[in-house]
Amino acid sequence: MFYQPENGHGLPHNPFNAIVTPRPIGWISTRGALGDNLAPYSFFNAVAYEPPQVMFASTSAKPDRDDTKDSMAQIRETGCFAVNIVEFAARDAMNKSSGAWPAGQDEFALAGINKAECDTIDCPRVADAPATLECKMTQIVQLPGATNFVVFGTVTGVHLRDDCLTDGLFDVTKFRPLARLGYRDYTSVTDTFSLTRPDE
Repeated sequence: MFYQPENGHGLPHNPFNAIVTPRPIGWISTRGALGDNLAPYSFFNAVAYEPPQVMFASTSAKPDRDDTKDSMAQIRETGCFAVNIVEFAARDAMNKSSGAWPAGQDEFALAGINKAECDTIDCPRVADAPATLECKMTQIVQLPGATNFVVFGTVTGVHLRDDCLTDGLFDVTKFRPLARLGYRDYTSVTDTFSLTRPDE
């Protein structure tokens, strides 16, 4: 089949999220005047090596946050955020934190997640995450669509859980990172393989 998004797809559910998969999940933690917040975003990725930079997009809004959601509102307020990597073992806590909870609700407490302080920014982080990237926001870009915003950040600090290192390498098979598929579906990394680039 072929469809143009502006004309609709005619399917029971929008296939777009199921096409662009798997997507890593950035479990974004922030702090603001209303308190600490934690929420997962699957429009997330690394975008540059030097300096290391990441991005994530927020694509909907809550009535108590005007044109966006808690994470974006608090990043606008403070200029910083942390990206926590989600492991398979934390899938239920991550899902609990994804609810449209009232502004000011601490999802760490709501989902029973251990909290720790970041080192380079005034922000909480998931204490037991396999890795956390502390980030200073560099820019927020509004995309077409009333509630579509992308935030870019420079990584100022990196936490790696010791048991996720094997011979000096960050080993994803130790914690099975969670990834988003379409609809209500997720997957986790259980198998890896290596390829040598032709110019190496």
